[in-house]
Amino acid sequence: MNYQMEELIPIVGKLADQYTSFESTSVTYEKAEQLMGAVLYCIRETEIDGSNSIVSRERIPAEQAYKRGLTLVERKVKKTLELYNELLSDFTDYHNQCLYDTVVKGIPEFFKWYDMKYEPQNTIVMLDYPVLRDLSGYSGVDKIYEFICCVWAEQKFLGLFPEQWIIHVLSRQNEEYEEMIENLCETVLTVVVCHMALGKSLQEDFSEKDYIRLQKLLEGMEEERVKEQFHHALEELLKKLPGDSGPLMEYLNKAIIEIAVRVKYHVSFAPNLP
Repeated sequence: MNYQMEELIPIVGKLADQYTSFESTSVTYEKAEQLMGAVLYCIRETEIDGSNSIVSRERIPAEQAYKRGLTLVERKVKKTLELYNELLSDFTDYHNQCLYDTVVKGIPEFFKWYDMKYEPQNTIVMLDYPVLRDLSGYSGVDKIYEFICCVWAEQKFLGLFPEQWIIHVLSRQNEEYEEMIENLCETVLTVVVCHMALGKSLQEDFSEKDYIRLQKLLEGMEEERVKEQFHHALEELLKKLPGDSGPLMEYLNKAIIEIAVRVKYHVSFAPNLP
């Protein structure tokens, strides 16, 4: 649905009237730009909803698309808040300050200050904890929702292991891991697949001999073969989870590919790998 500017300006005008409580006939250029962004954000929500629907994708009037989108934003905020509360009910930060600050302290500020009507495109908070997906194409409640989904997936994966073991792994990787701004899931995932590649118990730390064994094992393999091996190891691990592990597999797959390449070519230069 590509709308012309003359179709959008009247909607922005009505929104401006509501913003000023009909007490002013004008708003600043910056505010008008913000309100236009709000209108476009809501229309985009309607477009996304339509692309995921089997119903006819007829071109509806711009104002109708905007109002429908605003309703969708309101529903998504409610859905995101429910998902966030579920996440918090069993959330573990493993003493990492960045993860704690982002999830426990940062996200509530979003729900406190988010303006669905006049600035739904504003994400408001900085999501400093790095997840394993590129969320740069998202904003507003869409970005918060996707971020929470990512953290939820990571918590599900990390929940496969005892908390103290994860803390041990993280502290071996970085003695100051509590302050590091890195993805915890990727660090643990690297350790797990390397152990599985050697058939080594997770309760045993890697030794120098293990580094050599792993290097010799991988150096004779093509890169694609290494990726397949690591991918298979992850599949076997996720079989322990009840229900459909497909979404989690999809989330971790990109990290698995990068880990496979990194370990194959740099394993001998990774003295901190547990």
